[in-house]
Amino acid sequence: MNMHTKLLAGVAFALIALPGAASAQDKVITALFCGDTMQPAHAEFIKTWEGNNPGFKIQTEVVGWDQCQDKATTLAAAGTPYGIAYVGSRTLKQFAQNDLIVPIPFSEDEKKAYFPFVVGTVTTDGQQWGIPVAFSTKALYWNKDLFAQAGLDPEKPPLTFAEEIAYAKQIKEKTGIAGFGVVAKDYDNTMHQFLHWVYSNNGTVIDDAGNITLDSKENLEALTALRDITAFAEEGPTSYEQNEVRSIFLDGKLGMIQASIAAANRLKEANKFKWGVTNLPLGPSAKGPGTLLITDSLAVFKGSGVEEKAIEFGKFLTSPENQPVYEKQEGLTPLRPGPAVDKMVADDPSWKPYIDGISFGGPEPLFTDYKGLQNTMIQLVQSVVTGTAEPADALKKAAADLEQYK
Repeated sequence: MNMHTKLLAGVAFALIALPGAASAQDKVITALFCGDTMQPAHAEFIKTWEGNNPGFKIQTEVVGWDQCQDKATTLAAAGTPYGIAYVGSRTLKQFAQNDLIVPIPFSEDEKKAYFPFVVGTVTTDGQQWGIPVAFSTKALYWNKDLFAQAGLDPEKPPLTFAEEIAYAKQIKEKTGIAGFGVVAKDYDNTMHQFLHWVYSNNGTVIDDAGNITLDSKENLEALTALRDITAFAEEGPTSYEQNEVRSIFLDGKLGMIQASIAAANRLKEANKFKWGVTNLPLGPSAKGPGTLLITDSLAVFKGSGVEEKAIEFGKFLTSPENQPVYEKQEGLTPLRPGPAVDKMVADDPSWKPYIDGISFGGPEPLFTDYKGLQNTMIQLVQSVVTGTAEPADALKKAAADLEQYK
């Protein structure tokens, strides 16, 4: 079965509401956005772009997150693509190698304008295949009230893996409440949460030459730490994805979690207990604060007939002038540094660890079969947190399994 057949298999439902390919004559750019409704900032930017580009029309469609990715994939593989679509950057390598999307030209100045490694999240074989549109990093939250109840200094969060495990243990033993939230459900964020440990210890999954690097000393240290802290986590971590773990923390029933800036916003609204947010603790091989750098991107699909104009539209939507407006409305980590970001951190110090972690962070690994990658990493984590495999053995198996997906 070839890759186009694989992409089509099992997702034929997405052909419902087929938008059709835009033609050069009607000058329509079909644009897919993911979510429940069109984001207000993007709606305004679209009106502005159309006003500046008479003769071109952006025809938008908003599809729920659960179906959005499959719909973009199915229509592209069927030869009736959107002009531009919101996608997880992890899909770009698969799209590119199946000749479904066009490369995106970035000047050196454009690349340098982003935070370090952001462009790397959309790059494979030295070419950029998407326009970054959303950026997420993680930080460590701790419940200061639980720290105090456990006899820990509430103003001193853990700085290392070892301290993180020790603090989780003390919270569990002294208060009876789980010290740390472990994410291990059959969701993509199980892989993401493990990669935060990896990038907080200078680890990698695949190198620039395409070599699988998962079975390494750094990753063994990271996976062992995750295994060790599971003893002091919530019961049955394979039943929880990150938003469910966050809910437990927001209710005051967890000592520490890894979470996005959205957690800070919810904590401020709830005002139930004293809390803090800081850099993810460092592993023994770390060179500095790290985090998984996840981006979503705008991919321009081949065969729409308006590829060049779609690229122009995508870059306008995410320009240094427009992108900060969208990021502020959505509560996203900024894609680019600058005075606005400096002011944001000064006004709200909660943002600082999200920016700090970028320096030694790493991208979501790009594989030709991202679902194969995701499932392998989920199985890796689950096998270790449930005690069915030792970390060293699990890494060796997962590294071998990943060879078929790179």
